Amino acid sequence: MKKLIPSALLLASLLTTSMQAAVSESEAARLGRDLTPLGAEKTGNADGTIPAWNGGITTPPAGYKIGDHHPDPFASDQPLYTITNQNFAQYEARLTPGQMALLKAYPDYKMLVYATHRSAANPQRIYDATRANATTAKIVNGGAGFADASVGPPFPIPQSGVEVIWNHLARYRGISAARSFGQAAPSRGGSYTMVEFEDTFLFNYSRPGLTPKELDNVLAYLKQSVVGPARLAGTILIVHETLDQVKEPRRAWVYNAGQRRVRRAPNVAYDNPGTAADGMRTSDQFDMFTGATDRYDWKLVGKREMIVPYNSYKLHSDQVKYKEILTPLHINQDLARYELHRVWVVEATLKSGTSHIYPRRTFYVDEDSWQILAVDQYDARGQMWRVSEAHCINYYDALTFWSTLEVHTDLLAGRYLAIGLDNEGKMYDFSLKFTPADYSPDALRREGVR
Repeated sequence: MKKLIPSALLLASLLTTSMQAAVSESEAARLGRDLTPLGAEKTGNADGTIPAWNGGITTPPAGYKIGDHHPDPFASDQPLYTITNQNFAQYEARLTPGQMALLKAYPDYKMLVYATHRSAANPQRIYDATRANATTAKIVNGGAGFADASVGPPFPIPQSGVEVIWNHLARYRGISAARSFGQAAPSRGGSYTMVEFEDTFLFNYSRPGLTPKELDNVLAYLKQSVVGPARLAGTILIVHETLDQVKEPRRAWVYNAGQRRVRRAPNVAYDNPGTAADGMRTSDQFDMFTGATDRYDWKLVGKREMIVPYNSYKLHSDQVKYKEILTPLHINQDLARYELHRVWVVEATLKSGTSHIYPRRTFYVDEDSWQILAVDQYDARGQMWRVSEAHCINYYDALTFWSTLEVHTDLLAGRYLAIGLDNEGKMYDFSLKFTPADYSPDALRREGVR
């Protein structure tokens, strides 16, 4: 990779994943000093195009009420410059190979680049837990899991690629949440059928005061219901996202409306097709990457300054209609916002003796939030196949930085999948309270027969 930040170059030669351990107390003491509480570099960059982190957005804009769509705190910003099919070569050092592939493939594709705002923020208890984790957390089972950490990201000063990915998997997204959203996979001509979902989450790992022992190997609980169109409605999926999925694979059950039965769903994992996604994403592409890490070797390439989707409040706005976003071949790039940020670059290559439709994947992970912002996915020939971007905002009612829209573009098919469309309906509700009992197979049976 080009132009690695010098402080990250040393990371490429560290010990293998199976030998990683917690950092020293002196290293951990950097958190909250020259590093942010989550481990990012607190200062800006040399030329001032990336500012210093000042705590992120911790107060909603004036007039915001819980339940509203989130007003854009940067609505007055104008693009600094636009990257197009004609000029992208001059920005190559700060673009992903996937972004350049999109610019080459679609002559009308563009990226509007705005001033950088480091808006990501978490509650203080997450920062406190992260500080405690720094000196205790360790990788186990060759990278398949981690131990001796809870509540906050386990590896704020990462020493390996798999530690960065575990920070993404264990990052703070509230405690309980519910959302209604749409998913669409437009044809090349732009026609689509909106698939409507209702999801609820319980992020077990982030529950206040939870100890590593009390986790019971469960990171999160998910219930996903398909509510439209009519031919798909009624299917309900429950997932217990286990921490070490080699020790204990992901637990999943599905209620089939036609059969009126609850069954185990072992195929909701790895490269099996995502729910109602028209074959446009794998199960482990949900939330950019989720699930077991054991099929890949994870190389920490280093840290780069890159142009990535960020503060995407326009794509979240209730003043925008779905048809304005879902244009042929790619989403409406006039509504997308890009900024220059530092990201961790992690290269995933398929282990010998395992299988996956993506033999190679490159992840670009936000230093301020541990959210994966972009992924390049390659086919068996080593060619760019699918390009994924997470268009994120600070949900300032919950102090979490998370995607409002995921877009997975298939360069070979000339199509894309958009997940998370919430402009015309409800959105995240972080005020609800769920318990593990709400995600049991018995609860699924009761839900299915209502």
